[in-house]
Amino acid sequence: MEQGTLQNEAPAMRILENEHRYLAHLMNEWHAIVLGLQNDRYTPEQAKGELVRLRKLLNDFKAPLRKHFQKEEAYFFPRLGQHIGYEQGPIVSIENEHEEVFAYIDHFLHYSDGEFTLEQMKALSRDAGEAFEILTVHFVKEETVLFPMTEKVMRKAEQEQLYREMYNLIVE
Repeated sequence: MEQGTLQNEAPAMRILENEHRYLAHLMNEWHAIVLGLQNDRYTPEQAKGELVRLRKLLNDFKAPLRKHFQKEEAYFFPRLGQHIGYEQGPIVSIENEHEEVFAYIDHFLHYSDGEFTLEQMKALSRDAGEAFEILTVHFVKEETVLFPMTEKVMRKAEQEQLYREMYNLIVE
């Protein structure tokens, strides 16, 4: 897939897909720090500064991610669920991943405030790494499974309504 190329035709899905691109950009910023910690690229003093930076980037990342997830949970999943079922199947597992990502981020933020050894910082950063991995696969699943379903199962009028409901920013 070319960088910046959106894959879905439905305007509502293009909104979500574009948000994924923005969130992935933010994720790459903080994941670079995680990789640096995991691969021993920092001195203990550098690692302290990078851990502080990682905390700030993740804390800032939570607001647009939360708005994106809320948009999906309030509009996209219920509307798609009317057609494919909501109690089991792909929507349930995707929604569970929303909770799981925030659990890892919040766990990291809760426990990473303080003074730590290099090994402790490396261990703490694993939570952020897990959040990155889950989100990366999560976006692919939505874009390759759920988004294409929308065009197949929703009438044009429903897709247009979904577009109007989701046409708002996830950043302030």
